[in-house]
Amino acid sequence: MKRTSKSVFFIIAILILVFTYLSFAGFATYFGDNKNVVVKGVEDIRWGIDIQGGVEAVFKADVKNPSASDMKKAEQIIKLRLTNQNITDYEVNIDNNSDRIIVRFPWQNDEEDFDPTAAVKELGAMAVLTFNEGGSDSKGTQILEGSKDISSASSIVEDGEYKVQLKLTSHGKTEFAKATERLKGSKISIWLDENCISAPTVNDTITNGVALITGDFDADSADNLANTINAGSLPFALSADDSRLSVVEPTLGQSALGVMLLAGIIAYCIIIVIMIVLYRVPGFVAALSITCQIAGIFAFISGFLPVFDSFTLTIPGIAGIILSIGMGVDANVINAERVKDEFLQGKTIDGSIHSGFKRGFGAIIDGNVTVVIVSVVLMGAFGPTDTVWSWLMTLFGINLFGSSITGSIYSFGYTLLIGAIFNLVIGVALSKLMVKSLSSFKFLRKPWLFGGKKDA
Repeated sequence: MKRTSKSVFFIIAILILVFTYLSFAGFATYFGDNKNVVVKGVEDIRWGIDIQGGVEAVFKADVKNPSASDMKKAEQIIKLRLTNQNITDYEVNIDNNSDRIIVRFPWQNDEEDFDPTAAVKELGAMAVLTFNEGGSDSKGTQILEGSKDISSASSIVEDGEYKVQLKLTSHGKTEFAKATERLKGSKISIWLDENCISAPTVNDTITNGVALITGDFDADSADNLANTINAGSLPFALSADDSRLSVVEPTLGQSALGVMLLAGIIAYCIIIVIMIVLYRVPGFVAALSITCQIAGIFAFISGFLPVFDSFTLTIPGIAGIILSIGMGVDANVINAERVKDEFLQGKTIDGSIHSGFKRGFGAIIDGNVTVVIVSVVLMGAFGPTDTVWSWLMTLFGINLFGSSITGSIYSFGYTLLIGAIFNLVIGVALSKLMVKSLSSFKFLRKPWLFGGKKDA
C-alpha cells in the first residue's frame, strides 16, 4: 500500500493555520487614514438585530390610497434592496390600514455613530433611473428609463476609479446607439429620481449596449447605486416618518456575546485536549481539521472569499455553528474509532488507517448529506424570496412562512450548511491525508499512537 508523502502534512497544516489567521484577523492595507480591506475578518461580520441591535423605520406612501398590489410590490423591493446589501436579518411588514411599511434591520458592526435617517434614505427612494439630453442643470428629452431599457447594473473599477456599469436591454441598446450618434460632443445627463448623478460628454457612438455612470464614487457608494438600480423602482416614493425612527436595542447584547465567545473557546480547548488524549495522532489531526472548519464557517459569514457575499449572523446562526462543529467532532471520532477497530483485527498501521477511514466514510456522508438537505429546505422555505434556495422550494411547491422570521431560520440554515460542507471536505478528505502522512514518519510508526494497543 503506497504511503503518503511526509510533506503533505506540513503543507496542509501550514495552509490551515494561515487560513485560520486570515479568516479571524482579516488583512487590510493603509494609505494614510484610508483603510483598504483586502481580506475580511471577524470584525467585518454584520451581526443581527438580536446581537447588536439596529433601526426601526416607518415608511409612508407618498400617494393617496395606494393599492394592495402596489404596497406588496414596494414591500418586495425593500426586501430585495436589503438582501442586495447582504442584510438577511430583517423584518418588513405592511400596515394596509394606514398605508405604511414598517422595516427593522441591523447596522454594520463598525458603525459607532449610527444615523437612522441616513440608513433608511435609500430604502425609500423611488430609484427611477433615466438618461436625458442635456447637462445637470435641467432634464431634457428622455432617452432611456428604468427596467424597460436597463437590464442590470454592477460596480466596476476602471482606470483606478469606481464606476457603475449598466447593461441595456435590446430596446435600450438601440435607443442609446441612436442618441449617442445624434449627440456627439454634447452631454447626456443621468438622473436618479430628481437628482443628477452624472453628466458625461458623448465622444463616440455606443453600440455595444453598455453604459457607464461616472462620478465621485467609492466602493460602497458604487455598490449601493448598482444594488438600488438592480432592485428596481418603487411604484411610489416612500417617506420615512422621522418621529417614529428608533434604534432597536439588542435582545442579547455585546457583553453576552463576549461570554458566549469565552465559553466557546473554553469548550474548544477541552474538546481538543480530550481528542488528543484519547486518540493521539488522529486526535491531533482532528484538532487541526476542527480548527479549519471553524475558520471556514466564519470566512463565509464575513465575506472572506470574493465570490461569496458577507452574511448577517444571528443567535440561531451561532447555534448552527455550534451544531456543525459538533458534527465535525463526531466525524473525527467515527474515523478514529474505525481505525482502532481495524487494529483489533490484527491489521498493520497502514492497513488500519486505510480500512478505518473507508469504513467511517459511509456514516459521515449519510449524516452530513442529511444535514445539507435540511439546511437547504430551511433556507429555501424561510429565506428571501429571490434566492436559489427559494427557487428550489417553489419547484417542489413548498411555500411556508413569511419574512418576519427570515433572519432567525435562514441564518441557522446557512451556518449549518456551510459547516456540513466543510465537515465533508476537511473531516473526510484532508484528515485522512494528514493521518496517512504522519504515519510515514518512522518515530510515529507505533500502533498505540493511532489507536492500537501499546506494546508491553
